[in-house]
Amino acid sequence: MTLDGTNTYLVGCDPAYVIDPGPAIDSHLDAIREAAPDIAGILLTHSHSDHSEAVPYLDAPLLWGKVGSTDEFSASRSDTAESPSGPAGATAGPFTVIPTPGHAEDHVVFVREDVCFCGDLVLGFGSSIVPPAASGGSLADYMESLRTVEKLEVSLMCPGHGPWIADPKAKVDEYAAHRLEREEKLVRALDAGERSRERLLDAAWDDVPGAMRPAAAMAMQAHLEKLAAEGRLPEGLTA
Repeated sequence: MTLDGTNTYLVGCDPAYVIDPGPAIDSHLDAIREAAPDIAGILLTHSHSDHSEAVPYLDAPLLWGKVGSTDEFSASRSDTAESPSGPAGATAGPFTVIPTPGHAEDHVVFVREDVCFCGDLVLGFGSSIVPPAASGGSLADYMESLRTVEKLEVSLMCPGHGPWIADPKAKVDEYAAHRLEREEKLVRALDAGERSRERLLDAAWDDVPGAMRPAAAMAMQAHLEKLAAEGRLPEGLTA
């Protein structure tokens, strides 16, 4: 689910800032320490363990975010810094912090000059997962977060997974269009009277291979919740 792995970014040197130190893999931790022997602070785009797990193993303050709970860490070892629910324009080190919930409740992006470190809001390839509310996601929030980032007019986006994005506007537009296309298929099936979850999934995610069907069902739940919040679900149907 993390594609080729999680991207860790080192910004500046002597000292450096570490964005999303990633999983607690010894070889990965050694590479961070070798490249950045002096770390001014750590910033997390969100608390998912594939981005935050390494924090307790680096000798540096956590400037933004929180370490997500995993089987390896007890709650007592979780580390918390600034709350990412604050207003846009907050700062952490040399970065401007922009709240961008949707993929996760605590998701933010970090902007420095014309570069946006965008975590899992937008990926270098493929599509980001937007889970339903029960898993901390919100498609309504996610779509608003895409609009927020598009207005930043940055020239480069550095995602949590995949290669850098040299045309941010085109990628954000692509992401928004993809979600709206799914929504249109789902709405058409609902308008035609379909109510079975399985058949709704068949209608709107007809191109998804069988192995990805559970993920598609999760995505559909997020879409249904968005439609419910907008008052667009047919009478008698609940998300």
